[in-house]
Amino acid sequence: MCGIAGYMQQNGEATEVPLAAQLRALAHRGPDDSGHFLEGPTALGHARLSIIDPGGGHQPLFSPDGNLVVVANGEIYNHVELRETLAARGHHFATGSDSEAILHAYAAYGEDFLNHLEGMFAFALYDRSRRRLILARDRLGMKPLFLAPWAGGIAFASEIKGLFPAWPHRPEVNADGLARFLQHQFSAGRRTPVAGVERLLPGEAMVVEEGAIQRRWQYWSPWEVEPRPMGFEEASDRFDRLMDTVMRQHMRTDVPYGLFLSGGVDSALILALLSRYSEEPIRTFSVGFTSDRFRDELPVAENLANRLGAHFTPLRLNPEQLLHRFPHTVWAADDLMRDYANLPTSLLAREASQDLKVVFTGEGGDEAFAGYGRYRTSALERGFKGMLHPGTGGFRARGMLRGRQAHWLLQTPLREAVGRSRQPFIEAWRSAPGSWSDLQRMQGTDITTALPDNLLTKVDRMLMASGVEGRVPLVDRRLIEFGLALPDGLKTRKGQGKTFLKEWAETYLPPEHLWGRKQGFKVPVSEWLQGDFLDRLERHLPRQDAVRDWFRPEGVRRLCRRQRRKGDAAQPLWAIFQFALWYRLIIEEKGQQPPQDRDPLELLD
Repeated sequence: MCGIAGYMQQNGEATEVPLAAQLRALAHRGPDDSGHFLEGPTALGHARLSIIDPGGGHQPLFSPDGNLVVVANGEIYNHVELRETLAARGHHFATGSDSEAILHAYAAYGEDFLNHLEGMFAFALYDRSRRRLILARDRLGMKPLFLAPWAGGIAFASEIKGLFPAWPHRPEVNADGLARFLQHQFSAGRRTPVAGVERLLPGEAMVVEEGAIQRRWQYWSPWEVEPRPMGFEEASDRFDRLMDTVMRQHMRTDVPYGLFLSGGVDSALILALLSRYSEEPIRTFSVGFTSDRFRDELPVAENLANRLGAHFTPLRLNPEQLLHRFPHTVWAADDLMRDYANLPTSLLAREASQDLKVVFTGEGGDEAFAGYGRYRTSALERGFKGMLHPGTGGFRARGMLRGRQAHWLLQTPLREAVGRSRQPFIEAWRSAPGSWSDLQRMQGTDITTALPDNLLTKVDRMLMASGVEGRVPLVDRRLIEFGLALPDGLKTRKGQGKTFLKEWAETYLPPEHLWGRKQGFKVPVSEWLQGDFLDRLERHLPRQDAVRDWFRPEGVRRLCRRQRRKGDAAQPLWAIFQFALWYRLIIEEKGQQPPQDRDPLELLD
């Protein structure tokens, strides 16, 4: 797990100065080591967090003949199997690094090499003889890669802030990216909140030559999965074998690891499986509150950890600690995504980083096995929503701002962009094969939008900001394909979601944990947005230039008054507050890290 960055110019020689600045902006992702490669107009850089072969995995890595160069972020989980296959074909490996398998796979298979890699990754591979740069991202988007083309070249980096030193443009806000964040919590698709900056999509690769994009292609898509009729016994047998392979490969590491344990099914199942394959007790980390005024899952998590013989580390927080962590999470997220779980996840990552470099998490189970309640909305309700908001069968039909809110709150360019904000969901829905059910369409839509651009963004950025690698076994490509292919009747039944996974997990976990109601961890945003803090927010927000550019100042004050009177405007207020902080930290200060654990309003003074 690392940070990568670089650029390719159309003319002139690449120099170390902008590349070194790019790597400094990503130093939190790779605090252990750094390296670079410069040749002609091409620059590649790497900031390393040492996980596999800590002593011998320095990057950039080179092929035996020196022709191929790679900088990679993530893990190639099947590198052991690839080594065996390629060694039998005469390939000689110089290190124990999993990333070296990328070089040899490309040499052996050409552009088809991506179909031979299993893992979470984003990398830049330079073919020196052909003067060709290949950029690629893993199938589900577990690892990020951002691009910034300009008239004289293209820059790339693991985070947006890592682009700025090599990109000769002043960063500005993209209306579509901002609108998607406001309406849907995250900006989905290729566009980002920064004008001119785009994401390499999950499962996408591109070729860059002479500083310009020559070609891009999608080497994997969930829409290619074919539904497969099967009963529970057949599915269970197949899943047994699949989970055995996935867990054994994900547990390959040369450093200690742990788990973020909530009170839910998915992290509990990962704990049970880790415990099954490990000879040592698993280190678990769980978050709760110091006061019983707020709901948390610590008792459930502790009971489960004790039952499975794990080492339990509780992190008890007060609301002020969470609030003062907010600026750090905005900086760490880099992108605009409004997931309140960023706050506890960030603090858990800081706690875990004292002893560990790798942490497992349970993201992905709801998307793969249809766990969300929104997947079980009645056909009648979805039909009604679909008439009002066409294009997605009534799924993800509405945004945060409803009725006349957008008219009195947003400036005209942003209001117009809000009208286009559902486009990524519409495109995803329309991409589904005709043989798919509505349930599969809903899963596929989330897998191509919310999963990479919200949940996996949270895992990657919040953990990497503390120098911790997050591993998400339930997002493994093979498990996603398996879950999508399952018949609907195995995934949802009698008002319950994720039924196949829960029934399968009864071998490992008590029924009351699998079938009981999830307690959850509620971040007290509404508690913060009252009294003196709300008064200060009302004074600060309308005065911010970025806020005034995109929002009507009187509309922002109107939201504050409504929150003070009725307490039901917390969500849009918090979104505008986050945008103001993001603009200050990412756009104005170009990603400079803020002081940790500070009153967020002080940063707007």
